[in-house]
Amino acid sequence: MMGNMMSSTAKRPETEVSDKAKRRRFSTAYKQRILREAAACTEPGAISALLRREGLYSSHLFTWRQLAERGEAAALTPKKRGPQPKANDERDKRITQLERDNAKLMRRAERAEAMVEVQKKVSQLLGIALPTPEEQDS
Repeated sequence: MMGNMMSSTAKRPETEVSDKAKRRRFSTAYKQRILREAAACTEPGAISALLRREGLYSSHLFTWRQLAERGEAAALTPKKRGPQPKANDERDKRITQLERDNAKLMRRAERAEAMVEVQKKVSQLLGIALPTPEEQDS
């Protein structure tokens, strides 16, 4: 009895498990072929057999049929995942450049103010009287 069990397990193929599942992508031609084959199925259980043979889910067939009924052949093509690229507008480029320039000028102004503060402190330490802004204008 034990020898009989060993021979049956030896005939089974090993289960292959991948590290990470990969998303399947179906070409437009493949989707259209499956839709034609499914439409040609007349016997009960034929569509189920087709799905099992191809390794598909009924949701695939349902979605592909909906897209085909709407006449969206282009919708059957695989879609690129991720965020859609934005069209670059000249105004957006200009705004980005102005923001960069503004940040640069702000840094320069802060450094200049810091230098003025240092000059004031040095003049106070050395006892040198600096002219006030009103005295500089006249």
